[in-house]
Amino acid sequence: MSFHSIKIEDSFYTTAKLHANAEHRTISSQIGYWAKIGKIALENPDLPVSFIKDILIAKHLKDEAELFIFKNE
Repeated sequence: MSFHSIKIEDSFYTTAKLHANAEHRTISSQIGYWAKIGKIALENPDLPVSFIKDILIAKHLKDEAELFIFKNE
């Protein structure tokens, strides 16, 4: 993975830093997360942002979930 520097406004950086700390992310990860949600929202204007966030969480949890086996009675 390569990294690139970009210029952003100080106020945006400060806001990203606050959210990053609250959500246990790096500032770079927080901005990337917002960009990912924004991109998905633009590609799917009919979906609410809260639904998009839930999908991303579920997708992450799917990889860590244990298989549940139903008992036959």
